[in-house]
Amino acid sequence: MSAEARLREQICLLARSIFDRGLTGGSTGNISARTEDGGLLVSPTGTSFGRLDPGRLSRFDAAGHLVSGDKPTKEMPLHSAFYETRSTAGAVVHLHSCHSVALSMMPDVDPEDFLPPLTPYGIMKLGRVKLLPVFLPGDPAMGDAVRGLAGRRSAVMLANHGPVVAGKDVEAACNAVEELEETARLAMLTRGLQPRMLSPEQVRAVVEKFDVEWDA
Repeated sequence: MSAEARLREQICLLARSIFDRGLTGGSTGNISARTEDGGLLVSPTGTSFGRLDPGRLSRFDAAGHLVSGDKPTKEMPLHSAFYETRSTAGAVVHLHSCHSVALSMMPDVDPEDFLPPLTPYGIMKLGRVKLLPVFLPGDPAMGDAVRGLAGRRSAVMLANHGPVVAGKDVEAACNAVEELEETARLAMLTRGLQPRMLSPEQVRAVVEKFDVEWDA
């Protein structure tokens, strides 16, 4: 099996796992990954994470031209913006996950630091998450908002919509976006209960030990 064939299978396997556990439903969410030749494999528009076909993924060449497969997701501006601004991005995942969307609607959330410091793992896998405003689905302005961050964040949260996370490869991106949803779930479960969060000193220790992008 070629490297691209393996990547196609991996994308569909991970997407199915995300769907089966209810982290994105219906035909929501989209996923993309870099190929060895600098192109992209992207989930097609209107498809379900539970039923992606490896042979029908949208295939882009290194110049950004669609060369095979079905029409890509309408959220391509989001994916393109991460690849253009983060040289380490090997994959991008966008979900409509319930608890992160719920947290994005809360009036006291910090737009510069969307997730509260509840566990070390949210910090390790995501750094600081930027909360972006509400956009219409498919609006190219979403990509412009990500470009405006100049590659300083690996994860953003689209208010009332869902998280978008870039990782070094498709497995890392999926693991990180799942950690984002789990941290948001903890935040919603403990909301109003005054949970003991990590102290600023503990956060700094995690950032330094695991070389986390944090201060940009």
